[in-house]
Amino acid sequence: MRVPVYISEITPKNLRGGFATVNQLMICCGASLMYVVGTVLTWRVLAIIGLAPCLLQLLGLILIPESPRWLAKVGQHEEFEAALRRLRGKDADICEEAEEIKEFAENLRRLPQGSLFELFQKKYLHSVTVGVGLMVLQQFGGVNAIGFYASEIFVSAGFSSGNSGMLAMVAVQIPMTTLGVFLMDKAGRRPLLMVSAAGTCLGCFLVGMSFLSKDQEWVKELNMLLALAGILVYTGSFSLGMGGIPWVIMSEIFPINVKGVAGSLVTLVSWLGSWVVSYAFNFLMMWSSAGTFFMFACICGLTVLFVERLVPETKGRALEEIQASLNFF
Repeated sequence: MRVPVYISEITPKNLRGGFATVNQLMICCGASLMYVVGTVLTWRVLAIIGLAPCLLQLLGLILIPESPRWLAKVGQHEEFEAALRRLRGKDADICEEAEEIKEFAENLRRLPQGSLFELFQKKYLHSVTVGVGLMVLQQFGGVNAIGFYASEIFVSAGFSSGNSGMLAMVAVQIPMTTLGVFLMDKAGRRPLLMVSAAGTCLGCFLVGMSFLSKDQEWVKELNMLLALAGILVYTGSFSLGMGGIPWVIMSEIFPINVKGVAGSLVTLVSWLGSWVVSYAFNFLMMWSSAGTFFMFACICGLTVLFVERLVPETKGRALEEIQASLNFF
């Protein structure tokens, strides 16, 4: 949760989306690499290998500057300007950006430090609805069910083994996430989110159709093709936008006085949704395999409407401008 928030606070507005999505790309690359390596190594060896990037991250944290917006909020003006100049380059003109940040931080200092109860006041209602809503729809669209149980889904659809399908998922995931990084600050958040959600809806629908006609022997090969195509369409579409953009938007829409508690709430909702879907998935599949994926498809379709009606476009806008338009101070 802290990584997209920190990235959004230190990057220029024209590059903020791409930088924040790189975080999701790195997660995707790491997970995909472990999928591949996991086919030949035991989980114990994988756990040991996972220590290396954690140690590198600890060393890297020593070198990074504090967020200029946080320094401005707490009144450390000399450190604020030094951090901003370090991030923008010694020859960059930071006067206009620094003035905007200081003016907004001054307004925020007049407000009490945000608490969980204050977060549900009317002035933050739009931001909370967007942040929490995107996380609920992201998780209940079935991403962790498909990610955790992809191998079993392929076997249930008629494949002899799930390994080939898993490797195909990896082959789709990384290029689509990379494409999302490049399109983030060009196409905008809203179009990418709607295309991504529509694609996940189609993917779930195809998988649902494959299970619906599974008992028909004469279309067995077609069912397997539908299942594979559906999972790959879902994975590619999710990687394009729904995987990373909700975290980017979450880091942009909350003012700094409530960003900590708001980020914690959104993260809690995300992990709670992940647990609910992951826990319930096997029971849902026992109830109806086709019905489960048609339900996921409906939620993904609802996401398109949610984004179209409620989610603001944040591309190319300063954080202070976004937050002022959504929240009342």
